[in-house]
Amino acid sequence: MEHNHDHHGHHCHGGDDSANSRDDSKYDTVPEGFSGTVYTCPMHSQVRHPGPGSCPLCGMGLEPETVSLEDEDTSELDDMRRRFWVATGLSLVVLFLAMGGMIPGVNLDVIAPHHTRQWIELILATPVVLWCGWPFIERGWRSVVSWNLNMFTLIALGVLVSYTYSVVAVLAPGLFPDSFRGHGGEVGVYFEAASVIVALVLLGQVMELRARSSTNAAIKSLLGLAPKTARRIRDGEEEDVPLEEIQVGDHLRVRPGEKIPVDGQVVEGKSSVDESMVTGEPVPVGKGEGDTVIGATVNGTGALVIEASRVGSDTLLSQIVHMVAQAARSRAPIQNLVDVVSSWFVPAVVIGAVITFIVWAIFGPEPAMAYALINAVAVLIIACPCALGLATPMSIMVASGKGASAGVLFKDAEAIQTLRQVDTLVVDKTGTLTEGKPKLSDVVAADGVDQDELLRLAASLERGSEHPLAEAIVEGAREQGFELQDFEDFESITGKGVTGTVAGRKVALGNLALMKSLSVETAAMAERAETLRSEGKTAMFVAIDNKPGGLVAVADPIKETTPQAIEALHQAGIRIVMLTGDSETTAKAVAEKLGIDEVIAGVLPEQKAAKVKSLQEEGRFVGMAGDGINDAPALAQAQVGIAMGTGTDVAMESAGVTLVKGDLTGIVRARKLSNATMGNIKQNLFFAFIYNAVGVPLAAGVLYPAFGLLLSPMFAAAAMAFSSVSVIVNSLRLKTVEL
Repeated sequence: MEHNHDHHGHHCHGGDDSANSRDDSKYDTVPEGFSGTVYTCPMHSQVRHPGPGSCPLCGMGLEPETVSLEDEDTSELDDMRRRFWVATGLSLVVLFLAMGGMIPGVNLDVIAPHHTRQWIELILATPVVLWCGWPFIERGWRSVVSWNLNMFTLIALGVLVSYTYSVVAVLAPGLFPDSFRGHGGEVGVYFEAASVIVALVLLGQVMELRARSSTNAAIKSLLGLAPKTARRIRDGEEEDVPLEEIQVGDHLRVRPGEKIPVDGQVVEGKSSVDESMVTGEPVPVGKGEGDTVIGATVNGTGALVIEASRVGSDTLLSQIVHMVAQAARSRAPIQNLVDVVSSWFVPAVVIGAVITFIVWAIFGPEPAMAYALINAVAVLIIACPCALGLATPMSIMVASGKGASAGVLFKDAEAIQTLRQVDTLVVDKTGTLTEGKPKLSDVVAADGVDQDELLRLAASLERGSEHPLAEAIVEGAREQGFELQDFEDFESITGKGVTGTVAGRKVALGNLALMKSLSVETAAMAERAETLRSEGKTAMFVAIDNKPGGLVAVADPIKETTPQAIEALHQAGIRIVMLTGDSETTAKAVAEKLGIDEVIAGVLPEQKAAKVKSLQEEGRFVGMAGDGINDAPALAQAQVGIAMGTGTDVAMESAGVTLVKGDLTGIVRARKLSNATMGNIKQNLFFAFIYNAVGVPLAAGVLYPAFGLLLSPMFAAAAMAFSSVSVIVNSLRLKTVEL
C-alpha cells in the first residue's frame, strides 16, 4: 500500500482531469529504489516527484507523501513570505506615485514631473513583477505549454498584459494612437495594478500555506501521542530504550500515569486505561491479565507488564495515521463535477476577457483602449478558479483529522460523501450489537446423564475449536474447576458444529442440523432449547455416543451503548437489519429487546454478501457493520462497509469506515461528520460559484453605464485572495463540529 499523505494545498486547477485523457505514468518521475521523501501534488496524485517542485498539471507546490513528526519543510512558505514583503514595500510606493494625486492636499508634481514618476514606477514595479511574481509567471507559462490551463494561467496573463503595456507606454509613447490617450494627450500606465496584484496573490499563497499546516495538525497530534521510549524487561533487568528498538514479544513495564508504548497484551498487573485519544470514548477501560492494550493510550493508577504484539508501523496508532493521511489525500466523487467545471472555466474566462476588451474598445468612453485593457485584466484576475479547486479537498482534509480524534476512520473521501446517504444499516449480532465475549450460562443434562460429565466432555471437545462460543464453554468449565481431557478425531463442520472423541466416547456438539445428520433424537430437549433461545441465549445440543446428552447455552451480553445508538439511528430515519448465523429465536429475542426492524437469522458467512445484495436490489442504500473475517465480502458488497476496529484487519481493509471502539455509537458520530462535511463542501462551492458569478460581470464593467462604477484590477486581486481564504476558514470550522 503506498503511504499516501495528506498535505493539501492550492488545489486550483483547470485542464481536464488527467486520469481520463493522458498517460499518467509519465507524471511519476520517482526512480526505482528511491529512498528519500517522495513529493506529490495534492490535486493530482499521479504526479510524484523525488523532492520538492511544482505540479506540471496545475502548477501547485508539491508536498511530501508521508507524515512525520520532523519539522515541516517550510522553505516554500519562507520564500513566498520573503517575496510578499518585498512586493508589498515596493507596491505601496508605486501605488502612491500612481494614485496619490487623489488624496486631498497632495500634489505629486511637487515630487517629480509626470513622465519622471512613470520612470520611477517602471523601476520599482520591475522587480515586483519579474522577481516577486516569477513563480506565478513560470507556472502560468508551463500551464500554457502543457495545455493544462489553471489559476496561474490567468494570474500570469493579467500581470504580464498590464506590465508589458505600461513598459511600452513609458519607453515608446509615440506608438499609441489617440484612443489610448487621456485628455492631456498622455498614455496611462498600470504598474500599480501589476505590482499590487502580485503582492495580493502572494498574500493569498502565504495564508494558504499556513492554513495547510494547520489542517495537517490533526495527524501531527496523533503521531505525537506515541511515547518516545519504553521500559523493557530483560533477564530481570529493566532499562528505558527508544521505541524503535522494541520487538514483538518483548516484555515492557508500564508505570501508573505513563503512556502504553505499543500494542500488546497484559501479562501481569491490573489497571484502568484511558483510550479516549484513540477511540473517542471518555470512560477509562479496566485491563487485567490477557487483555489487549493499545499503544499511545494512558495507563491509570495500576502498574502493568505487557507483551508487545504489534510494533512500529503495525501498531493501531500507525494504521490510524496512515488511514487518515490516505483519506485526506483521496478524491470525493463530488470533485469530478468541480473538475469538469474547472476544465471549461479558464478558457471561458480568457474568452470573457477578450470580449470585455472588444466591447470597451468599441463602446467605451475616452481613452477607450485604456479602459478596455484595464477591465479585461480585472476579469482575468477576479475569475481565479482557486476557491473552486480548494472547496472539496480542504473540507475532506479537516474531516479526516476530526474523525480520527473521535474514533472514526474513513478509508477515503468517497466514504465520507456516501455515508450520509445510507438508509438501511445491516448489523452482525456478535461483537457488533453484543460484547462479543460470550459466557457459559446454562448446562442442561438429558435424563440419565450426569451434568458435570456433560460439561466436562463438551468443554474438552471444544478446546479444538477457535469459535468464540467454544471459548465460552471451555472458560466456563475451567471456572467451575473441571480438569479437561484430551480429544481425538476432531472435526469442525461449518455452520453446524463440532465432533470428536473424548476419553473413548464419541461427542458431538452443535445445532439441530448436526444432530439430524447424526440421527440423534432431539425431541426431548427441543422445547427447553427454545426457551433458552427466547431469553436471547445460544443453545447447543450435545450428543454422547450418538445419544442425546443435553444442552449447553451461552449468553453474549448486549453492549451498554447499543440501545441508545439504535435509537439515534432510528431518529435519523435508518432501517436496521440484523444478519446473524444464530437461530431465529435467539436473534428475535435480541432484536425485540433492541427494537431492530428486521431479522435475518441462520445465515451462513458466505450468504451475508448475497443478503446485502438483495437489499440493494430493493433500491436500498446499504451500510454494513461487521467485525469478523467472514464479514469482509459483505462489507465490500455494501455501499458503505463499516468495520468494528476491535475486529480483524481483513474487515478493516475491506470497509470504507472503521470505528476504532467497535461500537454502534461510532456510526452515529460518523454520520454526523459525513453530513457536516458535505454541508461544508456545498457551502464552499456556493462561495466559489457565487463569487465568480458576481465578480466577473463586475470586473467586466456591467455597473458602469448605470452607476459609473468600475472594479480596479487591484480590488479584483484582493477579492480573489479573500475568496480562497474564506473557503479555507469555512473548512476549518469542521474542527468544531459536535459529534
